[in-house]
Amino acid sequence: MADEKNTKAYVYMNGRVVGTVAKPLELVEEIRSARRRGMLSGEINVSYSDGLNAVSINTDRGRIRKPYIIVENGKAKLTNDIIEKIKSKEINFNYLLRNGIVEYLDAEEEENMLVALSEAEITEKHTHLEVDISSIFGFTVNTSPYPEHNSLARHAMLANFAKQAQGLYATNFNQRFDSRAYVLFYPQKPVVSTVAYDTVRMQNHPSGQNFVVALSTYYGYNMADAIVLNRAAVDRGLGRSMFYKTYVDEERRYPGGQRDKFKIPPPTADGYMGEHVYSKLSEDGIIEPEMEVSEGDALIGKVAPPRFLEENLGAGGLEEKVRDDTAVLKTGETGVVDSVVFTESTGATKIVKVRIRSIRIPENGDKFASRHGQKGVVALIVPPEDMPFTEQGIVPDLLLNPHSIPTRLTFGHLLEMLAGKAGSVGGTVVDGTAFAEAGPDRIDAYGKILEAQGFERYGNEILYDGITGMPFKSSLFNGVVYYNRLYHMVSNKIQVRSRGKVQILTHQPTEGKARQGALRFGEMERDALIGYGASLLLKERLLDQSDKAVVLVCKDCGSLGYYDHIKKTMVCPLTKGSSFVEVEISYAFKVLLDEIKSLHIMTSLKLNE
Repeated sequence: MADEKNTKAYVYMNGRVVGTVAKPLELVEEIRSARRRGMLSGEINVSYSDGLNAVSINTDRGRIRKPYIIVENGKAKLTNDIIEKIKSKEINFNYLLRNGIVEYLDAEEEENMLVALSEAEITEKHTHLEVDISSIFGFTVNTSPYPEHNSLARHAMLANFAKQAQGLYATNFNQRFDSRAYVLFYPQKPVVSTVAYDTVRMQNHPSGQNFVVALSTYYGYNMADAIVLNRAAVDRGLGRSMFYKTYVDEERRYPGGQRDKFKIPPPTADGYMGEHVYSKLSEDGIIEPEMEVSEGDALIGKVAPPRFLEENLGAGGLEEKVRDDTAVLKTGETGVVDSVVFTESTGATKIVKVRIRSIRIPENGDKFASRHGQKGVVALIVPPEDMPFTEQGIVPDLLLNPHSIPTRLTFGHLLEMLAGKAGSVGGTVVDGTAFAEAGPDRIDAYGKILEAQGFERYGNEILYDGITGMPFKSSLFNGVVYYNRLYHMVSNKIQVRSRGKVQILTHQPTEGKARQGALRFGEMERDALIGYGASLLLKERLLDQSDKAVVLVCKDCGSLGYYDHIKKTMVCPLTKGSSFVEVEISYAFKVLLDEIKSLHIMTSLKLNE
């Protein structure tokens, strides 16, 4: 051990060397015992690294720490008597910390410990006991049922989807002006819940609904991860939500005493967009609540001083020049003005906030996910009469492709289907907490509830094809799963353009939905067309539909010429020649030639006869 070594151990405090110590293990033991007796702060963590022969003491902020029950001489310090006192509220968690029953360890100190997962496992060598075995997962994963039955990669996914789910994110959402917000119309408490979910009272802010799901294909429409929804369920409010978006503008002040002003811009203003744009504004230049708006409509009328100082040459030099700085509804958006608020900034300038609301009904391309990282996009919304149905006439809300289960190893999803079905027919909320005591006997327990209600014990049923009315040859597994509607929706992403703006420098179409841009036809797409031999289509995409430019090339020297409109003649700036050829090139190539010229390099284009 370390004290047998000749060298003294370095002592690090928050990563800095503060000294050396001859007997490092004794020092570590002393600090730990003082911390447990309450003589030192419980925020301190200490550890000894055998390989580095160094003692590390950490007190800095930002460490992730986790509580453990202290074990001494093979017995946990948390006894049944203490648990009874906690239940009767005689003592609380802080008492456990101050009296050396529970302590927080950080990642570094954990390395020196041997932690037992249950009380039955404790031996003389163990130093700590897990407070709860499911606490090895984070909070987000713990709100998902049966996570121990899913592959590790799915945990990261389900944690992400939980953050993207639409639900009741705040109970005062109608008072808030968040830049974007989604509120689910009919959020539900999950049939299969967990201890962590109930502990933080997540059911007060639910973010999903219980879907009746059947594992079935549907004429190839739910290939891979696509899902098929029942139109009747969608019409009754399944997955329906409200989307709120806030537009904000401020009357800024500028040096020189100039300032913005909220009002309907006069027709003389620079950048005036036409009378029809401002038709929905009231006299003060601000739109009224409950007005229906569509893309391009003005929401907050505003005039601003010119960007550059210029001489006022208005009528007799009296008229002040202004430019239009109106906030308009972005491309592709529609909705109703939900609320308008006037307020002031800290600098006593006026601020206006306009919140737009629009209903979002599930449509093809919207994204849904279960709490097991099983994401899918709506491929088809089927009328209820064409959906498969059970003997009792139950039509599933969602059809999930069975191929999406085995390769992903999301057996928690299957368990939830069974438990959700048992909970639904039994009228109970099922506990799906990780590593619960009833683990191995869970399926039998659910099976008994189902059999008591006349269902098959493993959740399989004969389904009938809604189109032909014939029963399917094999029975299909179906059950109830808690699904989240995620905020990736087609209506926010769709973009289309026939003709539109181009960039000034390259004359190529602009980029991005916000700038009415085109879709990028990149190098790999080019390769695909070359592979198909579709060279004319390639020319159309990359030249005709992009930045085709016709330039004059001098036959004598190969440099670019131009047309002199005054002399009505073509001019070569180099040789003053008069014979030219018109050539089609990409405008970006012309820019490149000009940039090379700016480096004092002569470029000349060789012309074939």
